[in-house]
Amino acid sequence: MATNIVVPEVGESIVDARVAKWLVKEGDAVSAGDPLVELETDKIDLEVSAPQAGVVERIDHRDGADVKVGDVLGSIKEGDGAQAEEPKEEASTPAAEPQAEASVPPAEPQTAAEPAAAASAARTRATPTARKAAEQNAVDLKSVKGSGDAGRVMRRDVEAATGPRAAPAPKDEPRPAAAKAPPAVQRRAAGERTEERVRMSKRRATIAKRLLEVQSTAAMLTTFNEMDMTAMQALRTRHKESFKERHGTSLGMTSFFVKAVIGALRAFPRINAEIQGDEMVLKHYYDIGIAVGASEGLVVPVLRDADVMSFAGIEAQVRDFARRAEDGSLSLADLKGGTFTITNGGVFGSLQSTPILNPPQVGILGLHAIKDRPVAIDGQVVIRPMMYTALTYDHRIVDGSEAVRFLVRVKELIEDPGALLID
Repeated sequence: MATNIVVPEVGESIVDARVAKWLVKEGDAVSAGDPLVELETDKIDLEVSAPQAGVVERIDHRDGADVKVGDVLGSIKEGDGAQAEEPKEEASTPAAEPQAEASVPPAEPQTAAEPAAAASAARTRATPTARKAAEQNAVDLKSVKGSGDAGRVMRRDVEAATGPRAAPAPKDEPRPAAAKAPPAVQRRAAGERTEERVRMSKRRATIAKRLLEVQSTAAMLTTFNEMDMTAMQALRTRHKESFKERHGTSLGMTSFFVKAVIGALRAFPRINAEIQGDEMVLKHYYDIGIAVGASEGLVVPVLRDADVMSFAGIEAQVRDFARRAEDGSLSLADLKGGTFTITNGGVFGSLQSTPILNPPQVGILGLHAIKDRPVAIDGQVVIRPMMYTALTYDHRIVDGSEAVRFLVRVKELIEDPGALLID
């Protein structure tokens, strides 16, 4: 009797997936609950486990295939794979060849535990990013102790197992060469100009599709302002040591902007809304999405009820989001919903940008690099740490004056961070 391996339902917003990697082969013996195949969706990666013990009878969709929820990936039949293969080997043994038999010693019999151990090693629980890191660093996953759920190997475990790399040997100082004519310009041979065609990941393809859709369905407009970060930086400097001692996490910049955004959203509630048909849905709660860049593509995990979170709670949660985004362990629940988004291109050095809306939200705040610049204050030119900020909004329900005043309110709260305590 065979049991189908089916693409599971992950959530309402996920209807299809891509087969990232099969962890077993046809004919492998598996136990109930063993991971069989890794699937890649536009939001999260997941493993499909064996619904019963038995032998992998067939695989219907190979690595790279696109599948939908409910599709049959393959099947498992009851039985022992090792026993099923033995008669086949005996039947395929050639009839007698005296010289070959005399020259080749008989193979030692393989115990039933050996193929099971090999199959178990091939099915080491690990995230896709961990497997990729292991391949790049030639690390045997079987030797890595996993720190994820149920002992799953995460990318950070592989990186820890590689250890520090040896520093390159110092090179001898080059001797000054005598002046000579510039070398002739060399060109590559025609056959050496190579290109590589790489298929987009499911997440990257979905990001591309949605960004194109939002530009054709929303009336996006961006307004800019600049903020003097002097007061906030001074406050962080004064309290960073005591804050870390009390809460076990650093006092970053994100928590200040989350609190300032919530203060401005309270004053301008339509920026915390969405459009459904010919109605505006005004949301009286504040689920703030924090855009996180990861190797597999941008994700936006959500701080639920951020208005009641402490500064320490926000900082700890954002750091956890960043870690799990990179090792692929974010859940669908982490990514669902959100009423407004904050994205920080400044961590990569961006000075200005126009962020794109995260639908169905109608507002997104872009933060940028802090740079010392000359500014005029009380008739004097002084050097201050300044940041450009950008608010992209949907002009269908947010007026330009609302957007400008929203950004001014964020500026006021950031430049006087003590006001966040009484806002």
